[in-house]
Amino acid sequence: MIKKTFKGRLFFIVILLTTSIITTSCNEYQKILKSSDYELKYQKANEYYDQKDYTRALTLFDELITIYRGTNKAEELYIRYSYCYFYNKDYMMAGHYFSSFASTFKNSKYTEEAEYMTAYCYYKDSPPSSLDQSNTMKAIEQMQSFINRYSQSERVGEANKIIELLREKLEEKSYLSARLYYDLENYKAAIQALKTSSKEYPDSKYREEILFLILKSSFLLAENSIEAKKTERFQNTEKEYYNFVAAFPQSENRKEADKLKEKASDYLASVKK
Repeated sequence: MIKKTFKGRLFFIVILLTTSIITTSCNEYQKILKSSDYELKYQKANEYYDQKDYTRALTLFDELITIYRGTNKAEELYIRYSYCYFYNKDYMMAGHYFSSFASTFKNSKYTEEAEYMTAYCYYKDSPPSSLDQSNTMKAIEQMQSFINRYSQSERVGEANKIIELLREKLEEKSYLSARLYYDLENYKAAIQALKTSSKEYPDSKYREEILFLILKSSFLLAENSIEAKKTERFQNTEKEYYNFVAAFPQSENRKEADKLKEKASDYLASVKK
């Protein structure tokens, strides 16, 4: 009973001290916000930044970049201001301010870094492959622009790796979009979309699956067609079969492919009689 009482009191004291520290810290921060002492705000903004309290630092930097514009403190303030957005995972705003920094301070020691971070923010803001890939394409464009501009930079290797990752995402997006037509049983559109994907990404890791789906879509399109179109479409099925087996003769889908070709050939043989 005594032990429980002691633990309860200790817990209460810890909570009380924590609350007191937080309250004192909040009161101090509010006083800094209301202060007209910009040197104090400058000092505290950097202290918050160094402590990784980016939300408080951001609020102070937001005011200070205007106050210190044109001074020798402006560059450091602006780059840290941009990083506050980045560390708070607001990549759209971070990218905007890194880009603005690069165009404003063209001869700064941070210009190369800011241009890289502009592209990197687009990369961080790139959504999953199932969603719109506008930011992914923008990230590739920005990264390539950085490589072209700073070909000797130590960041080029990382930039190339990121471009490769982003292109893989576009490749996956292309495959998933084409596959969707197949899943929706729109086989004519599936064939067109899958062929476009294969043409755009000839070395795609999805190539085997794409060629097999083209074959399968071709067969299902023919099978579900009116009699007047079946002959031509089953002939196309045979062509897609040969394309598939020539590229992937040992595919795990070979048996199913053989069956589809056999059915297509049986139909074509029957109409010749």
